[in-house]
Amino acid sequence: MQTTRLGTSGLTVSKIILGCMSYGEPGRGTHPWSLGLEESRPFFRAAIEAGITTFDTANSYSLGSSEEITGALLREFSQREDVVIATKVWGRMGSGPKDGGLSRAAILTQAEASLRRLGVDYIDLYQIHRFDPEVPIEETMQALDDLVRSGKVRYIGASSMWAWQFAKAQRVADLHGWTRFVAMQDQYNLLQREEEREMHPLCLDQGVGVIPWSPLARGRLTRAWGTSTARSETDEFGSTLYDAEEESNRAILDAVSSVAAEHGVPMAQIATAWTLAKPAVTAPIIGATKAHHLADAVAAVDVQLTDEQIGRLEAAYTPREARGF
Repeated sequence: MQTTRLGTSGLTVSKIILGCMSYGEPGRGTHPWSLGLEESRPFFRAAIEAGITTFDTANSYSLGSSEEITGALLREFSQREDVVIATKVWGRMGSGPKDGGLSRAAILTQAEASLRRLGVDYIDLYQIHRFDPEVPIEETMQALDDLVRSGKVRYIGASSMWAWQFAKAQRVADLHGWTRFVAMQDQYNLLQREEEREMHPLCLDQGVGVIPWSPLARGRLTRAWGTSTARSETDEFGSTLYDAEEESNRAILDAVSSVAAEHGVPMAQIATAWTLAKPAVTAPIIGATKAHHLADAVAAVDVQLTDEQIGRLEAAYTPREARGF
């Protein structure tokens, strides 16, 4: 597995990041398709053996049990200094005033809770899961800076917001001498490329690494259009992301299938290889609930697409509403 720097920061990450939303107790939270501890173990073992060093979760995934499983299995299969652990804050964890959002009180409370669940002394990359319009961005950025200065967080990142919001946060950090974001975790795949308009040029200009979520469009880029899975039938959030531009999406899937046939590999490898080929992208976040999901992600790092193939994959795309914020 290749490694690379996250943007222009000093943090080194693997070219494939294992997304840990797939791992959590099914009875907790809104992910009934997630895998419990015993079912998750083979995926962490395989990821470590494949050379994946970077793991992304969030406090809200399965109401904390994803962090618990991630921390437990990384302790089982690796040394702390050999892995990069990323988690997030913002999602609602309860009904209390410190249980959600990006106030100073919430950030500091939830960071401590994440550290306990992960079983670590520090978080490598702490990300705000969304933008919080109810809290002054100065309050959020100062709280994050305090976590970095305390040693409990090494780097900070953001996820899924408008480019102007991200630019505002970075400017506030610069004005006060606070820690800047080094990563943007946004939705980016062949069915949703709206981030190419503003966010990715901004990240390239500012040296921010892009670590996209859903590079396979919730699995839609891995199979024939309209095919359902246990996850697609129960993924309420995912069902809102790709229900428009059907004609364009069908044509994109046809192109993915065609290029996959030319390489003699599954469609998932082509969709992931396309993401890796984009200049703003540092490393995609891949979810895996079956062994071949992880194997395809690792293999995609070595798939080289020609300019002509990339052109065919992109040709049918049409402008669409940016979703997932």
